[in-house]
Amino acid sequence: MARDVSLLPKAHLHLHFTGSMRPGTLRELADKYGVHLPDALTGGEPPSLRATDERGWFRFQRLYDIARSVLRSAEDIQRLVRETAEEEVNDGSGWLEIQVDPTSYAPRLGGLIPAMEIILDAVARASRDTGVGIAVLIAANRMKHPLDARTLARLAVRYKDRGVVGFGLSNDERRGFARDFDRAFAIAREGGLLAAPHGGELAGPSSVWDCLDDLGAGRIGHGVRAAEDKRLLARLAERQITCEVCPASNVALGVYEKAEDVPLRTLYEAGVPLALGADDPLLFGARLAAQYTLAREVHDFSDEELAELARQSVRGSQAPQNVRERLLAGIDDWLD
Repeated sequence: MARDVSLLPKAHLHLHFTGSMRPGTLRELADKYGVHLPDALTGGEPPSLRATDERGWFRFQRLYDIARSVLRSAEDIQRLVRETAEEEVNDGSGWLEIQVDPTSYAPRLGGLIPAMEIILDAVARASRDTGVGIAVLIAANRMKHPLDARTLARLAVRYKDRGVVGFGLSNDERRGFARDFDRAFAIAREGGLLAAPHGGELAGPSSVWDCLDDLGAGRIGHGVRAAEDKRLLARLAERQITCEVCPASNVALGVYEKAEDVPLRTLYEAGVPLALGADDPLLFGARLAAQYTLAREVHDFSDEELAELARQSVRGSQAPQNVRERLLAGIDDWLD
């Protein structure tokens, strides 16, 4: 009998803040604030999305923005983070690095600094209450001006001692140039933070090269399309740069037609470290353990290979050494 993947200790390195919300919580908060939710967010099934064209990406962003609009108070933020941590426990995650652009929440939470304080307080409380280690990765939006990214990079460094471990760059990687954000990433790296921009999802391997060469990436958000470039695969494997691969999201957004097309095997067998992630389960319907189930059932990963995926997620994380050791020992116990 196959081992239960929800009991496999693991780290979760690619989860967006609003996208981590439970659908039931979204509906309750929308009722509370009188926010009208479109049918796509209330149907009980993940919405039909295809973000490989401009119109599809706009629809995805619109749904995300509507969902974010129900987060209006410190109590709402605390609820979201607590429930997310509870879901992580259910999925076997012992360490979570949640990604957030605080400027998106600042208008309703009293400004950028109050928003960060509220988010970090919620993270500390949820971690204490559930036992899951939680850190924050602040992400700039590549649809905004690079000067905004520099402001966020400085903010991220300011809160390094409060649980911020990295700096990212999200949204449509087909827009603009990674090099426009090089100074923001330099600020973050010089401040001791991990550089973890998105690349290699909606855009091809060139976007991953740009993240490596222009932004000094130590980890890649997504990166799955590196499979199309053998030289890039070799670079990622040689430098052991983890790719945060989100299989269910790749299919939901139309990057690949079906789950079998996601090149998990290609990346894994090339020696590229992988960290399976859920991305935005609110919109894609699959949380962390489901990604491991997909690797097993669709890509024929054995339990030993699933355990190695879990190890790679831990090694690619910014978790403290004692947390890493505990999770790695738990992975060995799961196999035994």
